[in-house]
Amino acid sequence: MSDGGGMELFLELFSGLPRQGPGDAECTARALSLLPPLGPGARILDIGSGTGAQTLELARLTSANIVAVDFHPPFIDELNASAARLGFASRVRGVVQDMHRLEFSGQRFDVLWCEGAIFIIGFDAGLEAWRELLRADGHLAVSELCWLKADPPRECCEWLVAEYPPVRSLTANREAIARAGYVLVGDFVVPTSAWWRDYYDPLQRNIDRFRDVHRGDPIANAVAKNVECEISMFRRYSDQYGYAFFVMRKGGD
Repeated sequence: MSDGGGMELFLELFSGLPRQGPGDAECTARALSLLPPLGPGARILDIGSGTGAQTLELARLTSANIVAVDFHPPFIDELNASAARLGFASRVRGVVQDMHRLEFSGQRFDVLWCEGAIFIIGFDAGLEAWRELLRADGHLAVSELCWLKADPPRECCEWLVAEYPPVRSLTANREAIARAGYVLVGDFVVPTSAWWRDYYDPLQRNIDRFRDVHRGDPIANAVAKNVECEISMFRRYSDQYGYAFFVMRKGGD
C-alpha cells in the first residue's frame, strides 16, 4: 500500500492481533527443533518481528539473547512491554529498524529468524543480504508463501499474482536456497490451523470493529475489503497455497 494514509489504516487494522501473519507457537518450536542446541551465549536476530509472538516463544524455549526488529514503533513497544512482563527483558530487546537497512555492521548472529516477513525484501534478496549477518556456521529460519500444487485454479493464481511478490513452489524455493549458498536442514508446510487461530479469526473481528470506526471512509473501506478478500481466498484455496518454513545452514564463503 503506497499512500501514507492507507498504510496507517492498514497498520491500525492489524493492531492488537496475537500475530501479524500465519504461524503459531508449535510451528516456531518445530522450526527451532531443526537447529543445533542454542546455549546461553547464542544470539538470535528476529527480522520483521511484529509484536513478537515468535520472539517470546524463542525466549521461552532457549536461553539465547534475542534482538527483534520491526519498522513499526508501536509493535516494538508492545514487544518490549511483553518481554518485561514475562521476565525476558534481560535477554530480549526490540528495536525499530527497516529490514532493507539493518544496522548491525560487524555483528554476527548464530540464528536469523523471520516468520512471514521475508517477502517484504524478497526471498532471494533476503537470503543474500542477511548472509553477512550470520557467523560461519550460523542458521537462517524463514517462512515464505509457496504454491502447494502445480496447477492452481485461475482465480486463485490471478489474485495471488496481483497481491503478492512472485510465489514459487516448495521445490523452487529449495533450489533458491542452494543457489544462495545455504544448506537446507529441513522444511515443513505451516498447517492451515496456524492461519486461523491467532491470525485470520482475530483479524476478521478487527475488520468488523474497523468498519464501525471508519464508517463512510472510502480508503478504510478499501483496506478492509482487500484484507477480507484475502481471508476469503484462503478459505477457498488453502489446499493450493500456504506458508512453508525453511531452516538452513550458512554454507562456506
